[in-house]
Amino acid sequence: MRTLYFDCFSGISGDMVIGALIDAGADPVQMEEELKKLNIDEEYTLSWGKVVKNGITSTKFDVILTSKSEQPHEHSHSDEHEHSHGHEHNHNDEHGHSHGHVHENNHNHVHHHHHGSRTYKQIVEAINEANFNESVTNWSLAIFKKIGEAEGHIHGLPLEKVHFHEVGAVDSIIDIIGAAILIDQLGIESVQSSAIPTGSGHIHIDHGIYPVPAPATLEILKGVPIASNDIRFELTTPTGAAIAAVLAEKFGLLPAMTVESIGYGAGTKTFENHPNVLRIIIGEIQ
Repeated sequence: MRTLYFDCFSGISGDMVIGALIDAGADPVQMEEELKKLNIDEEYTLSWGKVVKNGITSTKFDVILTSKSEQPHEHSHSDEHEHSHGHEHNHNDEHGHSHGHVHENNHNHVHHHHHGSRTYKQIVEAINEANFNESVTNWSLAIFKKIGEAEGHIHGLPLEKVHFHEVGAVDSIIDIIGAAILIDQLGIESVQSSAIPTGSGHIHIDHGIYPVPAPATLEILKGVPIASNDIRFELTTPTGAAIAAVLAEKFGLLPAMTVESIGYGAGTKTFENHPNVLRIIIGEIQ
């Protein structure tokens, strides 16, 4: 059985998942074409390329919002936090550059927050109307439902009333549906994952200073084994947590398999002592 294993030794986020899948040999150009079915392609451009994280060559994937987009950046809370340590991107001009665009847009359009945000219901309609392969549709809907329910639970809202940047951002739409497209494209029949390290410390988000893991992330990881580590940073985002929680049938050590391909997806932050990458391992389980 063709199996994908998420090796989350440094957490998991939507962009790390897509980076790792591309790195493992999935076709990002086909993904980009498929994503056009959502009819929001004037709101973003996608970029991907090789970066080296602490000695490991990996693929960094970015969603760069165009000025037509009115969505705040999905990870604006963690970005803001990162930018207080302004040295991260120096070694990587290309990435720093695309990051700049995301930020420009984020600041220009932040006042459109409510005007431009998408509701959970709108996202469900867009996925249903896009006519993706059945498994892509089902996975995408299940992942969004997981995030929507978690956000709703925390903010005391029913699912159909959930709409703000955590669920609505173009980033999370692309990350979630893009991941589903690539996993489908690779012919994956089952998914497993390691335990998920969340990180520790605190982050700044719209509502103030929050503990890590953020409440939504922790809610999404109910029933999933969480791994401890002492990194004081948000290692796992709500989007990454939901992708793993929904897709993985089993959490634990790498299963016995014949390995066919391996991919490393880079996170934004660079840590001193370990590579901030997500590893995926694809192979046959007998």
